[in-house]
Amino acid sequence: MSSTEIDAAAQGRPHEKPVVAGALPANVPEIVIEPGGADRNYWRELWRNRELFQILAWRDIAVRYKQTVIGVAWALIRPLFTMIVFTVVFGRLAKLPSDGAAPYALLVYAGMLPWTFCSTAVAEAANSLIGNANLIGKVYFPRLIVPAAAIIVALVDFLVSFALLLILMVWYRFIPGWQILLLPTFIGLAFLASFGLGAWMSALNVKYRDFRYVIPVAVQLGLFISPVGFSSNIISEHWRILYSLNPMVGIIDGFRWCLLAGQSQFYFPSIGLSVLITACFVWLGIRRFRAMEKSFADLI
Repeated sequence: MSSTEIDAAAQGRPHEKPVVAGALPANVPEIVIEPGGADRNYWRELWRNRELFQILAWRDIAVRYKQTVIGVAWALIRPLFTMIVFTVVFGRLAKLPSDGAAPYALLVYAGMLPWTFCSTAVAEAANSLIGNANLIGKVYFPRLIVPAAAIIVALVDFLVSFALLLILMVWYRFIPGWQILLLPTFIGLAFLASFGLGAWMSALNVKYRDFRYVIPVAVQLGLFISPVGFSSNIISEHWRILYSLNPMVGIIDGFRWCLLAGQSQFYFPSIGLSVLITACFVWLGIRRFRAMEKSFADLI
């Protein structure tokens, strides 16, 4: 028996084993902190915080329609009135042609669906970090969750607006074809385009607050340079490829092809360019977001 154990027995107190520096109890997990660990485990941290993503998305949805008189009907008013104006201006006054036998109102509304979704998603995502300044300044979590959760609000608006499209199809006695089965593919493409651009805009909006004035102007301009109120078929073949560099062209054309029973032409170069440019948006948006992410808490 050691002298320490003898002294402990003589004083009537239990013997305590000496604590060795660096040793941990058996039931305590060992945490290793090393440089670069956060970068390597970033996507794993995103998955671990999926419940926070759900909470933020549900909160944004609740706040958007809280204390409103007509609630989710606001998601119907904007595309409905825009469809009416574009149908009168482009269909009745300008006498622009529709796609095949599809009614001009359906042509416009089928283009309004993806445009309203993408424009709302980008605007919501761009302001999401500023709107959650208190949370970002106090708690650590992968910040990419914030703009992604903001896009869910636009997705809910899209689903509400899609219900109105079904009513319009019944009104015009227009039945979609088998192409509608591919609609989720183009919804996913619109989501990715909005996510990539929205993540990049949200990061820039934290550092340069002027972007809160630039984004509404850019969204308004995009409405008129995208084929929302008219068909892409009226664009000359000589300029069609150049016009298709706008990724919304391929997305809108894809929506119309799926919803209008194939009456709208499926222009492969336009769809291909939209996929390529959307992939670039996602890569560039995530890359620039993560490059600036560490400074958000200080700048915001």
